[in-house]
Amino acid sequence: MTPTEMDQITEPVDHSSLLPPETYAPAPRLRRPSRPSMWLPALQLTERRWWTVALAASLLVAAFGIGLLYVDDSNNQATIRTLTIQNESLTGRTQILQDQLKTSQANLTATLGELAKTKAQLEHPQLLLWSSPQQIKDNSTYLAGGIPDTFTYHLQATSTGPMSVSILTLEDFAKALQCIDYGTGVTNYCMHHTGTPVNSWLSVTSVNFDFHLAEGCADYLAVFTAASSVTVKPNVSVTYNPASSATGTCR
Repeated sequence: MTPTEMDQITEPVDHSSLLPPETYAPAPRLRRPSRPSMWLPALQLTERRWWTVALAASLLVAAFGIGLLYVDDSNNQATIRTLTIQNESLTGRTQILQDQLKTSQANLTATLGELAKTKAQLEHPQLLLWSSPQQIKDNSTYLAGGIPDTFTYHLQATSTGPMSVSILTLEDFAKALQCIDYGTGVTNYCMHHTGTPVNSWLSVTSVNFDFHLAEGCADYLAVFTAASSVTVKPNVSVTYNPASSATGTCR
């Protein structure tokens, strides 16, 4: 019996079976996942609790500190308000005292001025010598008055008509009297033109002069004459003012 067609078919040769067998690396050993320990969550929970407690404590401390600061600030504000009120009160009192001080100083200054004036008046009193009006009848009559020693002589006078006034030494006054007695001239002329008068005011209706040479010398007098009848209205006074040394013709 002939082989059948199927028998004659030769199976294909598997060349791969001729190759050496492939080598494979051993499969990696799978590690079993480790399970978390049971104490780890408990520790984390405890830490969270302590952190919460610490945070709460910090908040309480902060709140307590803020409260203290608020109370302290309130006390400071109250103290500042009290001090401000006291300061305003003191400022007002100070202003009042300053006004009173200024008034007192003004009064004191005025009082000191009055005292100085009074002291000066006591040290240098002023005395009125001649104030009654007197008449010069004609050119042959005169009015005369001595100028006291150690005094300032205040010569003030007016007249109803022209008059002549001279300050003479005693020597010149004696020469003027001789001029009259010898008939050299009339009184109105001799009193002002004999010798050397210290001061003269001729044919005037008023005179105002302070004479100082008698403050250390008793050698002067004042003489009034007129060419015709006039009335002299004097206001003659002296102030005590003694010189430290001799003055005028006494030197």
